[in-house]
Amino acid sequence: MKRFFRLLPVLILVLSCGRSSYSPDRITVSVSIAPFKFFVDEIGGSHFDVNVMVPPGSDPHIYEPLPVQVRKLRQSEAYIANGCLGFEMGWLDRFHDINPEMKKLDLSERIDLITAGSGGKDGHHEGADPHYWVSPVSAFIIAETVKDLLCELDPAHADEFSANYDSLKVKISGLDSMARELFSGGERKSFMIYHPNLAYLARDYGLEELSVEHQGKEPTPSRFRELIDRAVKDSLNMILVQKEFDTRNARAIAGETGARIVIIDPLSADWLESTKEIIMMLHDSFNQ
Repeated sequence: MKRFFRLLPVLILVLSCGRSSYSPDRITVSVSIAPFKFFVDEIGGSHFDVNVMVPPGSDPHIYEPLPVQVRKLRQSEAYIANGCLGFEMGWLDRFHDINPEMKKLDLSERIDLITAGSGGKDGHHEGADPHYWVSPVSAFIIAETVKDLLCELDPAHADEFSANYDSLKVKISGLDSMARELFSGGERKSFMIYHPNLAYLARDYGLEELSVEHQGKEPTPSRFRELIDRAVKDSLNMILVQKEFDTRNARAIAGETGARIVIIDPLSADWLESTKEIIMMLHDSFNQ
């Protein structure tokens, strides 16, 4: 009996491991990337704990989830997937095996995807550009889809979620209107970016994205020369680089053209502010 009481603190520690942040009054939802947390927080308010599988500063194309994230996944009532990200291709089925009762939501299913090929196995879109969340046009769809899921998970607060959704729609609409006004005009505007994560923003608002990286590979010498020539021809004064990526190749082009390097954060948990900053940066570059 004495030995049992000596071991009791250890047993309590083991049993509580990984559950210290768990709240029985809040529903846990896992999301693939931080921008999706923004939509859950805005619509769900204080009723949900959000577990982000790819933390800030990590590359969502190749990320390997940590044990603490997998533990939170076991507590999750639902998983909100991007549906096209590289790390999900290898992990999504395993996520569902870890928690078979967890509801599955693939946000890409309602998005007009930019794709270079057909859909992948098991419904995954291996040929599609995964960066759709950066465009306000896609954000309307994401918000509505998340609202429907949260109402299903917690129907007692559905009216609150619907009201929050309506408020979020107003914010997205303001951003959409701002982008349409700033990018209006007959002449197509081009911009250069290292990793091609603004293709949906470009498509939806009449812009042209010139990517330094192509299909995850660094540019060949001929492509490098082509990019320099195009930057000079179009008087591009800015090269965008996502903060998770190396700026070496972008700096080389900047050195040849006089363009400046601008760091962007499309994986920010503050989707609204991050997207607004990107839109404003693009507008400023077109008017300098």
